[in-house]
Amino acid sequence: SSSPSSLSPSHTQSLKNHIKSEASLSVSSPISFSILISPMALVRERRQLNLRLPLPPISDRRFSATSATTTVATSGVVCNGISAADLEKLNVLGCGNGGIVYKVSHKNTAELYALKTVNGDMDPILTRQLMREMEILRRTDSPYVVRCHGIFEKPVVGEVSILMEYMDGGTLESLRGAVTEQRLAGFARQILKGLSYLHALKIVHRDIKPANLLLNSKNEVKIADFGVSKILVRSLDYCNSYVGTCAYMSPERFDSESSAGGSSDVYAGDIWSFGLMMLELLIGHFPLLPPGQRPDWATLMCAVCFGEPPRAPEGCSDEFRDFVDCCLRKDSSKRWTAPQLLGHPFLREDV
Repeated sequence: SSSPSSLSPSHTQSLKNHIKSEASLSVSSPISFSILISPMALVRERRQLNLRLPLPPISDRRFSATSATTTVATSGVVCNGISAADLEKLNVLGCGNGGIVYKVSHKNTAELYALKTVNGDMDPILTRQLMREMEILRRTDSPYVVRCHGIFEKPVVGEVSILMEYMDGGTLESLRGAVTEQRLAGFARQILKGLSYLHALKIVHRDIKPANLLLNSKNEVKIADFGVSKILVRSLDYCNSYVGTCAYMSPERFDSESSAGGSSDVYAGDIWSFGLMMLELLIGHFPLLPPGQRPDWATLMCAVCFGEPPRAPEGCSDEFRDFVDCCLRKDSSKRWTAPQLLGHPFLREDV
């Protein structure tokens, strides 16, 4: 069945009304989903619990570089052979979260880049997310992750600019409903190789969605936007905090208390998000809701936690249907890992 939920409409509405009446939700962050309560505790215990987003403490703006290919330069200093003065802004690619992303050109080589510039007077949470993204970009060097060419800082004004490779095809968000299974398999191989690489480095992305996957004219897909990602200090660290885009959150991240003491795979949330995205790109709309319906938090929580996982519609190949099912198992311990999915029959290149 492709029904987004097994609950009856009246049951779903009753539960949504209960949650809304008992909880005070805050969805004010422009970059991520911020919440001050544990909603599943309200459903089970009818009481509020105050939880805070587990962000690292504010420290010095500069992390020690962990990659030889990515360094930090203050204003006017050359970074990896490029200075800020070498770059000419061509147009705005996007904006939000306290910053602007420009398409820029190197004045001497005409090489194109994306330059993400963020002012220093940001919200403290956004500042921490920027620092986290900078640290992860320094650690990564993969053909499946957007490359960082350098970081420029202007300490006096508190401005930080991240110079990244330019992906001329935009995001996968623009392709919804226009992707064949064959092309989708090509995307999936690249994304899963990127996730395998990140997970091997103990990095959990936590915001996999079409808008954070970038495409170029070579049909290459790369993972981007690490603002809400987490580097695990220990393999048993949990990643069930309410960050990232709630529409793509896995059941265990909505209901963190159910897995806090169990054997939840800390990387499995990325696989759930990936599976939803694959299905969305094929069918042309967000798979947990009817076409055209705008999701609200309570509806999403009911669909994810109490409904059946969405399935690929009739007409899709058996291989694709099983591939999606392996990604969207509600029990995170039974969800396939990125390396396992790379061996799935749907991704066989000779099919």
